[in-house]
Amino acid sequence: MNIAEQPQKIEVLYSDHHGWLYTWLRGKLGNAADAADLAHDTFIRVLSNSNNTALREPRGYLATIARGLMIDRFRRQTLENAYLEALASYPEPETISQENHAIIIETLLAIDSLLNALGPRTRQIFLLAQIEELNYVEIAKRMGVSLPTVKKHLVRAYTECLVLAAS
Repeated sequence: MNIAEQPQKIEVLYSDHHGWLYTWLRGKLGNAADAADLAHDTFIRVLSNSNNTALREPRGYLATIARGLMIDRFRRQTLENAYLEALASYPEPETISQENHAIIIETLLAIDSLLNALGPRTRQIFLLAQIEELNYVEIAKRMGVSLPTVKKHLVRAYTECLVLAAS
């Protein structure tokens, strides 16, 4: 397919399936505005994909992209709500600028993504060390693993944190 055909193909995909995608999203989300936003974001994602070859199942393709975007949106909302609840629990209300709020939410999303990428055992060991402030021996006892296993998983987790911090 040459470059001139690309916009026409996207236009056909949009005109043939946007209404269906919007209706499907509205049913999933229960909110017309959010459905419109996610339908728009789905087609933006399609446009940014340089490998738009002929699709045998365009609705399946669009639904897969939209599902991923819904998951991202729900994860973001969950993190943001947890952050706002934690902020509200402080005795003196803190005033945070919109910019700082956005930076905090983006940081929380990056941390959440990092933790999800670690794997269950590495994540649990890392959280025991960081959140519960357990030492290596205490973690090994609690999890029923050897001390070298704890060290190996913590090295993996700290390495991932360094990679995230460097990016």
